[in-house]
Amino acid sequence: MKALFLSPHLDDAVLSCGASIAKWVAAGADVVLATVFTGSVAAPHGFALACQTDKGLAPDVDYMALRRAEDERAALVLGLHSVLHLGLLEAPHRGYASASALFAGVREDDVAPLRMRELLEQTAPNVVFVPQAIGNHVDHVRVTRAFVESGWRGRARFYRDTPYVVRHFDAAPAVNLGEGHDAFEEISFANLAQKVTAASAYKTQVAFQFGGTRNLEEAMVTLAKREGACGGLALAERTFDRR
Repeated sequence: MKALFLSPHLDDAVLSCGASIAKWVAAGADVVLATVFTGSVAAPHGFALACQTDKGLAPDVDYMALRRAEDERAALVLGLHSVLHLGLLEAPHRGYASASALFAGVREDDVAPLRMRELLEQTAPNVVFVPQAIGNHVDHVRVTRAFVESGWRGRARFYRDTPYVVRHFDAAPAVNLGEGHDAFEEISFANLAQKVTAASAYKTQVAFQFGGTRNLEEAMVTLAKREGACGGLALAERTFDRR
């Protein structure tokens, strides 16, 4: 069994379904984590520069190199050996000039191809985990749309984007995912602990998104319990499984 987990940014898949990744790896599956927007920019400016300085990083720091290293450390925690960084630029480097612009819809001039079909054919997964684009972040929307529009007819499981579902538990997907049903991946406390440890590796993001490691752990545990309760389980991560 080969599973591909698609992540818009360097943390999304782990924050959203890291316990499922740990579970699948432990079960012997061939798991690939592919992150789309990972490219460095030599001299960021404006809002793009602010996205690193607001996290306490100096302007001359290669922010994305730090984040790629964090992703590698998180992957090791989960037992992952196949990690792909696709090198596209994040939205602040593509003309989105404010925080509000990131959630105001995809710009008409934001048309650089994601080459989703090429990635799917290269990795040849039995199942693909894809964000639902909950939260409407343009990078998430672009990845989800690219997958839906790729024509891939294999098994697809759309995960609930975290931290957005932590803040808005009943939020709906921002993209039409087609026909399907909610499914609940039962996870163990050990799987969840691995997820928390892996998520904590994203040190540039933890304080900004959660206010610290303790709050991150509390949010992850609370979310797993809430999702589990919806599926009649102790702990779970929820997906929308396409028919």
